[in-house]
Amino acid sequence: MIHTSQFWKVHFENNLMKQRIDWSKGPSISNVEKNKVLYSLKAWQLGETSDGKHLLAAANKYSGTTQDEVYPEAVELFIKEEQKHGNNLGRYIDLIGEKRAKQDWGDTLFRKIRYFNTSMEIWTIAVIIVESAAQIFYQALKEATDCNLLKSICNDILIDEAHHIKFQNERLYILFQKKRFYFKVISVLLYSAFFFFVIHAIWFGHKKALKAGNVTFKLFMEKMFGKFFKTMVFVYSGQKEQFVSNEQIRVSEQVYLRS
Repeated sequence: MIHTSQFWKVHFENNLMKQRIDWSKGPSISNVEKNKVLYSLKAWQLGETSDGKHLLAAANKYSGTTQDEVYPEAVELFIKEEQKHGNNLGRYIDLIGEKRAKQDWGDTLFRKIRYFNTSMEIWTIAVIIVESAAQIFYQALKEATDCNLLKSICNDILIDEAHHIKFQNERLYILFQKKRFYFKVISVLLYSAFFFFVIHAIWFGHKKALKAGNVTFKLFMEKMFGKFFKTMVFVYSGQKEQFVSNEQIRVSEQVYLRS
């Protein structure tokens, strides 16, 4: 099922209004737990705080060639949702008396790559891979501590990320279906090479926190390959685009979250 940009704009507008975190609980993370997850917590918080201007520039460029004027508005709201995650994680870091990270090698590398990228396709596959890894990371972070406040922050992010991946998968499908057969094959090979590089970088950068949440190297790779395979099946399925109305948003969200 392929949703319109207007559908996603409405979804993000509504979702940004939802408050799922009870800040009155206060943090209760132990020093042992903190030692295992703090580095990665700070690094992901930094990554969530991007201003998104390069992604938005790519969306505007893409919009100009497709006459989809609403798409950049949906992307802008998507960016705001990511920034919400960064703000919540940053607030938590402040509450536990730690300083927020100002620089991280993974974030620096990703930022340098996107500075030179104006392709909506490259942006989309990159975001899909990182968001898929984020699902695994935040689930592991949720399992790594007994802090209810951190668990609720992770839960809020996980709910959002399910929709983010759906949003990006649909766009990649639209982009992919415009390609000729051999260009599709080449694209899949390039996606796979990029995917292989990124997931290993994420594992080696955050394996301590992932292991704290009972995610081994084998499990991480199995989960990531499973997510990537589902994305490739979706974009290569060749199904006809079926655009749905805004009135179907609640039903489709519930079905997707259960899948």
